[in-house]
Amino acid sequence: MWTTFDFFVLFAYLLASVLLGLWAGRRQQSATDYFLGNRSLPWGAVCLSVVATETSTLTVIGIPAVAYGGNLSFWKLTLGYVLGRVLVSVLLLPRYYERALTTAYGYLGMRFGEGMRTAASLVFLGTRLLADGVRLFATAIPIKVIADQLGLATSYLEIILVVAGVTVLYTLIGGLRAVVWLDVMQLFVYLGGALATLIVLGLNAPDQWWSMAAQAGKTQLLVPGAEFSPLRWLTEPYVFVTAVIGGAVFSMASHGTDHLMVQRLLACRTLRDSQKALIGSGILVMGQFALFLLVGLLLWVHYGGASPQELGLSRTDEVFPHFIIEGLPPGISGLLLASILAAAMSTLSSSLNALASSTLFDLYERWRGRTMTEQQSLRVSRWLTLGWALVFVGFASLFESTQNPVVELGLSIASFTYGGLLGAFLLGRWNPKVSQRQAIVAFVASVGLMALIVLGVWLRPDGQVVLAWRPDPVRIAAEGLRSLAWPWYTLVGALLTLGLGSFPLLRHSFKH
Repeated sequence: MWTTFDFFVLFAYLLASVLLGLWAGRRQQSATDYFLGNRSLPWGAVCLSVVATETSTLTVIGIPAVAYGGNLSFWKLTLGYVLGRVLVSVLLLPRYYERALTTAYGYLGMRFGEGMRTAASLVFLGTRLLADGVRLFATAIPIKVIADQLGLATSYLEIILVVAGVTVLYTLIGGLRAVVWLDVMQLFVYLGGALATLIVLGLNAPDQWWSMAAQAGKTQLLVPGAEFSPLRWLTEPYVFVTAVIGGAVFSMASHGTDHLMVQRLLACRTLRDSQKALIGSGILVMGQFALFLLVGLLLWVHYGGASPQELGLSRTDEVFPHFIIEGLPPGISGLLLASILAAAMSTLSSSLNALASSTLFDLYERWRGRTMTEQQSLRVSRWLTLGWALVFVGFASLFESTQNPVVELGLSIASFTYGGLLGAFLLGRWNPKVSQRQAIVAFVASVGLMALIVLGVWLRPDGQVVLAWRPDPVRIAAEGLRSLAWPWYTLVGALLTLGLGSFPLLRHSFKH
């Protein structure tokens, strides 16, 4: 049960996080220092920061939920993640460092024009609001589980307001330097908490727990009957082909075109440091995914395969927080919950910093039309950070009604626009004849078409394509409808952008 000592550990850890963030980010002098750490951050810290940002709360509570309700096939995505980061380090990072860019979208501005840079930045802002709104909502899940068990009447919105308020405190003052070093600390703490959980669960598990899980199909890495079925490649996200290819393209987009990650890579001292940080983060993520999937597997053994409803819970994402309260020794429960909160705070602070950075460099400075002093730019940067924090709270409260595992929801939302962004970068990289107008039309059309594909295109078991705008659950069950697996979203979006952007040139070539 939750004890006074757990409350003390939680409070002390959150206070230490804020103080460390304020200390690490002291003496900011300009917007470049505030958003890029004066381009002097060590690659090891950046590597760990990338890992902490992308895995945070969604990993801590979401991936165990995937294993609890399914099996270990989710892990195959990490193979694609490593491959995608290698491609980014070769194809995109050298271009960013050649031009000493402040944001990823500065490259599109140089290649196509400022209109394309603005369009990409606006899409990035919208995507981050939705995807990280899920992350902020996910933070509230374990806190609400604790509050409910203690008899405290607390809503998700109230929790979100408190977490966002604490986070914005050190982000406003500390900037990227504070965010990165706080990420490093959070990473070690929540990995330590996960290892402690694994030990507690393992010591209390029956000797044949792996055999028990295997007999129930929980240890499978390959999806039975799907690995050699092209139709199921399209509809099941963790089939080997889908996970590796889709995961690689998704990783190219998330770590090569999403300013949330690119911002950190631009803060390294050299291109080589940036490449080491990026590829190293992929290898670390493989280990993290394995760790949290094993936690979910042992939770399934611990609870005898009970459904969340049988445990008095409403969703699989609440199973791990439930165990933190009732299954861990005093002190460890408080530390693990503190690490979940702090990891979420580091992700939120990263998003706030990246959103404010893109808004300032990609939009505000260009629209303002005149140069600001260093102090003016720093002041505007902090106001933008505060403004985005308020918007985040509103977006996070939209996801309370969803029943999907939050980790899948977060990845699916990002995939809507990642394909268009990646396609635009590749279009500029490989096709020198494409104009800004063609690129913008292709980019915007790709994002719109992806929304139609994701929400309106379904497949029947016989392979027939059905067009239906968000059909009701009864029809989905009756006809066996399946949507396109989310790892394919990014690849399809990128191909649409490349095809639409190149089509006018191909048509012109045929005429001549």
